Amino acid sequence: MLSLLFMAKRKKRTLEETVLLIQEGDRNLLNELIDAYKPFIAKTVSSVCKRYIYETDDEFSIGLIAFNEAIEKYSPERGSSLLSFSEIIIKRRVIDYIRKQTKNQYISIDLTDASSEEESAGTVIVNELSLDDYHKKRDEQLRKDEIHHFQALLTTFDLSFSDLVENSPKHADARKNAIIAAKMLVEDQELKKLLLEKKRLPIKQLEKMVNVSRKTIERNRKYIIAIALILSSDYVYMKDYIKGVLDT
Repeated sequence: MLSLLFMAKRKKRTLEETVLLIQEGDRNLLNELIDAYKPFIAKTVSSVCKRYIYETDDEFSIGLIAFNEAIEKYSPERGSSLLSFSEIIIKRRVIDYIRKQTKNQYISIDLTDASSEEESAGTVIVNELSLDDYHKKRDEQLRKDEIHHFQALLTTFDLSFSDLVENSPKHADARKNAIIAAKMLVEDQELKKLLLEKKRLPIKQLEKMVNVSRKTIERNRKYIIAIALILSSDYVYMKDYIKGVLDT
């Protein structure tokens, strides 16, 4: 409700424009924005913790810090909204916090709860398995969140995952060349701006920068766009996929 009131007071200013003013040094506006979006922060943190989060909880404080971090780092050139970007940052920071707390708890149990060498070995095994399982589940959830966010971003370019499957280069060398083209595009601020604003691949300009033909670029257009969007955003797991392709 507060977030709606916050935006109602500034009908002529978008949320992203408000963030730019904050980045220029408007601390009062920063405090107002954070206060207005506390319900969003709590909801995002709760989705990670799988329980209702109160403002007095440590996890909520981590969420607040992460939201502030997202405001500081946000750029429209990322190709996503502030809230989508914030959601990724908040979830990542809360998961990191929980991992650290779980690891500390494991160490504490290992050092204090074992009354014999046999019990100590058993405690270590049980807690290592529990910690491993927890990390795997959290990584899986974060990976799903990334895919969901990326899928939504693709729709703004009139693309889908099925498009990528159908249009992905079949040969390893072709995939590498497409990824290299996407990297060169993203590293060029003007071309990246054209891609994100026009929602289309600047083929003519890109052709002058890469060692592949215009026909090849056009054939791999959808794949190059998708890779460029991944490289322009904070997709940890999907960037690992790109690195894996380049390393093969």
